[in-house]
Order: sequence, then C-alpha cells, then structure tokens
Amino acid sequence: MLNRLSPYWLWALLSLAPLAWIYQAFTSDNARIFHILVHPTGEWAARLLIVTLMITPLALLFRHSGVTRWLRKNRRYFGVAAFGYAALHTFFYLVDKGSVSVVMGELSRVYIWTGWIAFAIFLPLAVTSMDYFVRVMGTWWKWLQRWTYVAAVLTLAHWASLHDWGHPTAALVHFAPLAALEAYRLWYWYLRPRAPVAA
Repeated sequence: MLNRLSPYWLWALLSLAPLAWIYQAFTSDNARIFHILVHPTGEWAARLLIVTLMITPLALLFRHSGVTRWLRKNRRYFGVAAFGYAALHTFFYLVDKGSVSVVMGELSRVYIWTGWIAFAIFLPLAVTSMDYFVRVMGTWWKWLQRWTYVAAVLTLAHWASLHDWGHPTAALVHFAPLAALEAYRLWYWYLRPRAPVAA
C-alpha cells in the first residue's frame, strides 16, 4: 500500500514545518525570532539526514518489509528535504547575525566551520539529485553521494560542539541509531561468518 502512495504526499508532509517556520519568521513580533528558529531548523535537518542514511542498512536488516522498500524508493526525497531544512537553517543564521563581519568573525569556532563545510558538501549532492545527473555521471554519481557520510560526521560535530561541547548528549543520542546500523552493515558485508564454499 505504501509503495502506491504518490510522493507528493511525502513532499507535502515534509514542507509543513518549513512553511510554518517561514510564516513565523516574517509575522512574529519577537525581535529574536530568527535566532530562535536557527535551532529547530538545524535539528530537523540533522534528523532528516540521519533518516536518509539509516534507510540502506534498515533495508538490509528488514529485507522483506514494505516500509523499508518504500523508504528506499523515496530515499532521495528525504535527502533533498534534509538539504532544504539545512538551507533554511543557514538562512535564519545569516539573518540573525545581520552582517558579513559577524559571520566571518565566528568562522574559527568548531560548531561554525563544521556546519559550513557540511553545507558546502550538501550543495553538489542536492544539485545532482535529479535522475538526469544519475544517468550522466554514472559511477561518479555514487562516489559523490558517499560524501554524505562526511557531511554526517561534520553535522554531528557541528551539533555536539554547540555551547563549547557543554551539551553533546542530544547529538550523540540522535546519531547513535545510525552508528549502530552502520556497524551492522559493516559486520554483514565484511565480518560475518560465511559458510565455506564447497570444493
């Protein structure tokens, strides 16, 4: 049943929060509204990235599940949505800071430069997410998509290092299921005992 659902329903669901945030940003009387919205947009961008990366090992673990088949079919949509949330997060951050000099002055902080590098990696991944680039780039497309894991590590560092590493628990808890699933994936493909091949 899930596989027969139109992807437009998924896009509608994923667009609800960004539309609400944008409406809130431009209608609120709170002078700090852009600062307030930086945090939920960033956290949800990270959550969608985690979901995107969890899909492949989940499909390996639950091969015959209709849910995992649906997730695999729509994996790219979750990835593009993660980029959209991250772009909104970046926009709110820039508006909140209000000047280039302030933004440049913060670049040396770990939670800033890790975020910028992760976002820079996301850009080509989002641009090449269309079927056209999959066909044109061939095997290079998969190579480029593997940079998503680098972006995920940087996103973890970006989130965990907020407040001078004072509160990394939330980030670690969110990324723990992904780490466990990737460990299972590594075990499955490279470390699990295999039946001896008959001579």
